Amino acid sequence: MKTTVYIQNLKCGGCARTITKKLSELEDIGEVHVDVEESAVSFDYLDEMALQHAQEVLKFNGYPVIGDQNTIGDKAKSLVSCAIGKMHL
Repeated sequence: MKTTVYIQNLKCGGCARTITKKLSELEDIGEVHVDVEESAVSFDYLDEMALQHAQEVLKFNGYPVIGDQNTIGDKAKSLVSCAIGKMHL
Protein backbone atom coordinates (compact mmCIF):
# COMPACT_ATOMS: atom_id res chain seq x y z
CA MET A 1 0.00 0.00 0.00
CA LYS A 2 1.09 3.58 -0.55
CA THR A 3 0.36 6.60 1.61
CA THR A 4 1.27 10.23 2.03
CA VAL A 5 1.42 11.76 5.49
CA TYR A 6 1.75 15.45 6.18
CA ILE A 7 4.12 16.31 8.98
CA GLN A 8 5.16 19.23 11.14
CA ASN A 9 8.63 20.81 11.51
CA LEU A 10 9.88 19.81 8.04
CA LYS A 11 12.12 22.68 6.97
CA CYS A 12 14.80 21.66 4.48
CA GLY A 13 16.82 19.03 2.70
CA GLY A 14 18.61 18.10 5.92
CA CYS A 15 15.28 17.15 7.45
CA ALA A 16 14.34 15.25 4.30
CA ARG A 17 17.59 13.25 4.33
CA THR A 18 17.11 12.25 7.97
CA ILE A 19 13.47 11.25 7.39
CA THR A 20 14.35 9.25 4.29
CA LYS A 21 17.17 7.45 6.10
CA LYS A 22 15.14 6.63 9.21
CA LEU A 23 12.07 5.39 7.34
CA SER A 24 14.12 3.42 4.80
CA GLU A 25 15.69 1.49 7.69
CA LEU A 26 12.27 0.06 8.59
CA GLU A 27 11.67 -3.46 7.29
CA ASP A 28 8.09 -2.98 6.06
CA ILE A 29 8.56 0.52 4.56
CA GLY A 30 9.83 1.28 1.07
CA GLU A 31 9.97 3.88 -1.70
CA VAL A 32 10.26 6.85 0.68
CA HIS A 33 9.89 10.29 -0.89
CA VAL A 34 9.93 13.58 1.04
CA ASP A 35 8.40 16.77 -0.40
CA VAL A 36 9.75 19.67 1.66
CA GLU A 37 7.49 22.30 0.08
CA GLU A 38 4.35 20.30 0.90
CA SER A 39 5.62 18.98 4.26
CA ALA A 40 4.68 15.55 2.92
CA VAL A 41 6.24 12.11 3.21
CA SER A 42 5.11 9.38 0.81
CA PHE A 43 6.04 5.73 1.19
CA ASP A 44 4.92 2.17 0.60
CA TYR A 45 4.00 0.11 3.65
CA LEU A 46 3.05 -3.51 4.26
CA ASP A 47 0.23 -3.19 6.80
CA GLU A 48 -1.34 -0.87 9.39
CA MET A 49 1.26 -1.81 12.01
CA ALA A 50 4.03 -0.70 9.63
CA LEU A 51 2.20 2.59 8.98
CA GLN A 52 1.80 3.22 12.70
CA HIS A 53 5.47 2.37 13.31
CA ALA A 54 6.54 4.81 10.58
CA GLN A 55 4.48 7.57 12.19
CA GLU A 56 6.07 6.77 15.56
CA VAL A 57 9.56 7.00 14.00
CA LEU A 58 8.66 10.35 12.46
CA LYS A 59 7.44 11.66 15.85
CA PHE A 60 10.50 10.26 17.65
CA ASN A 61 12.72 12.24 15.28
CA GLY A 62 10.71 15.46 15.76
CA TYR A 63 8.25 15.28 12.86
CA PRO A 64 4.76 14.54 14.21
CA VAL A 65 1.93 14.06 11.75
CA ILE A 66 -0.31 17.11 11.20
CA GLY A 67 -3.01 17.00 13.85
CA ASP A 68 -0.77 15.39 16.48
CA GLN A 69 0.60 17.46 19.32
CA ASN A 70 3.79 19.33 18.37
CA THR A 71 5.65 19.92 21.62
CA ILE A 72 8.74 22.04 22.18
CA GLY A 73 10.58 18.73 22.53
CA ASP A 74 9.42 17.68 19.05
CA LYS A 75 10.61 20.99 17.64
CA ALA A 76 14.00 20.62 19.33
CA LYS A 77 14.37 17.04 18.06
CA SER A 78 13.57 18.16 14.52
CA LEU A 79 16.37 20.75 14.72
CA VAL A 80 18.82 18.03 15.77
CA SER A 81 17.54 15.68 13.06
CA CYS A 82 17.89 18.47 10.51
CA ALA A 83 21.48 19.19 11.56
CA ILE A 84 22.38 15.51 11.33
CA GLY A 85 20.86 15.35 7.86
CA LYS A 86 22.89 18.37 6.78
CA MET A 87 26.11 16.76 8.01
CA HIS A 88 25.53 13.79 5.69
CA LEU A 89 25.52 15.77 2.42
